[in-house]
Amino acid sequence: MSPNRRAVLASTPALLLALSACSTGSADDTTAKGGASASAESGAFPVTITHAFGETEVTEAPKRIATVGWNDQDVVASFGIVPVGATKITWGGNAQGSTPWFDAAVQEVDPDAEIVRYDDADGIPVAEIAKLTPDLILGVNSGMTEEEYAKLTKIAPTVGYPDLAWGTPWQESVTIIGKAIGRPDEADRLIEETNQLIDDAVEENSAVKGKSVAWMSVSPTDMSKIDIYTSIDLRPQLLRRFGMEDADIVKKNSQGDAFFFSVSAEKARDIDADVLIFYTEDSQIEALKSDPLLSKIPAIERGSFVASADNTVAMTMSSPSPISMEVAVTKFLPSVADAAKAV
Repeated sequence: MSPNRRAVLASTPALLLALSACSTGSADDTTAKGGASASAESGAFPVTITHAFGETEVTEAPKRIATVGWNDQDVVASFGIVPVGATKITWGGNAQGSTPWFDAAVQEVDPDAEIVRYDDADGIPVAEIAKLTPDLILGVNSGMTEEEYAKLTKIAPTVGYPDLAWGTPWQESVTIIGKAIGRPDEADRLIEETNQLIDDAVEENSAVKGKSVAWMSVSPTDMSKIDIYTSIDLRPQLLRRFGMEDADIVKKNSQGDAFFFSVSAEKARDIDADVLIFYTEDSQIEALKSDPLLSKIPAIERGSFVASADNTVAMTMSSPSPISMEVAVTKFLPSVADAAKAV
């Protein structure tokens, strides 16, 4: 499996109970009922937001927000706002193209909310988004192109990513979206609360502190090379927030805006991470451990690895947000700590 932005790029009972509570419509449904649920903070508008494609001015609190990033809808929901449209979650999502934590957040705000989910497999579906008549479009953590941005701005004020496509840290996403919706102070509180959640979880899983880590991807049909995420990818970003360090091989190969690099399986011994994380099914672990080259990866030899088979839980690491962080720190972080104890 080559890295993609989802895969390369367990939920709590409360979240699971909410899984089927929300309604998801097709892009032909122009009656989607989302929207802001609280007023903006005093003096929040007008606001100008600088991003990779220029500046966008928002003059008043938006009422119909469409999101095109893969965790932008999460961030909007963390403010108690239901977007009218969001990108369909095709990797790690449920049958409705959503996630348990997003559905739970929406359920809390408006059980009758309808969110149109559009597929971005062939790029941002501009025409489908136009049908929703949004008054703000957010692509803060997206791969939006300049051409797509130009088209979206004809529909509504559009905010792109600040620097690197798909590389916006969750804290920065919260700050930018908080400004765009007129809740900058609330954004600060969200970040503080989420950081506290992380700090508490790391203390309970302190074995991860100071350990070096790499997150790799190997195709079960082609084990001749290993893909490894660079430092800019959101997975290594969150692992560093957990107190870990990028392995030296990651540091040396993190250049430009690439989010992964490849290593020949013949150089498997060079993958010097204390802890190694990769996606695989349980049935494939033995194949990897018995491979004459990949089995020589130090973390594989000593058993200090995490083989992630739960795509939904793993997605909390690739698209972190305030509302998915609880799953990340309660379902994923402990497995990393267990691997770290084997170092």
